[in-house]
Amino acid sequence: MADPITVAIERRIDPVRTAEATSWMQAGTDLATTFPGFLGSGWVRAGEESDLWYMLYRFRDISTLEEWEQSSAREWWLQSGQAFAREERSERRSGIEGWFDAPGGTILEPQVATGAIATTATAPPRWKQAVAIWLGFFPTNVVGTWLLGLIPGFVELHLVARVGISTALFTPLMVFFVLPWVTRMLRPWLHR
Repeated sequence: MADPITVAIERRIDPVRTAEATSWMQAGTDLATTFPGFLGSGWVRAGEESDLWYMLYRFRDISTLEEWEQSSAREWWLQSGQAFAREERSERRSGIEGWFDAPGGTILEPQVATGAIATTATAPPRWKQAVAIWLGFFPTNVVGTWLLGLIPGFVELHLVARVGISTALFTPLMVFFVLPWVTRMLRPWLHR
């Protein structure tokens, strides 16, 4: 099974056209949701006064990503923003290794001549990735399970229900807070 592909794009936006650019970015996100293999997307501004905006989207695999990137719908959307948006840089990342990239880390670049993907840097060995994930997951799971156990009737729920609830709560916590923090703290060791 192929790894999901995440694309990060940095754009410069004309600061005079912020309202228009906001609608345009949201329209691009909404348009991508209609394509097969779409797994999610979002965008953020670097700061209130900054002209740098970042867009992130993820597809099931390289073939579904390329269907989106080569579509006439996306081409139309990109052309509609040419007057106020200029793409500065784009990176493709594959699999969970994206969490472990050094600054400028594992970047997957499409090779125009061959259609292949070239990797410019490597992620840490999988055993180090596993250690980093465990170091974040174990305390999150212990504290979270203890806290959930304080809720009356929670421990009496069926095992599948308890695990479903706990993973639904712990997964976003891990993805958005714990794993980024752990990998930042372990970065020197991970890339040694």
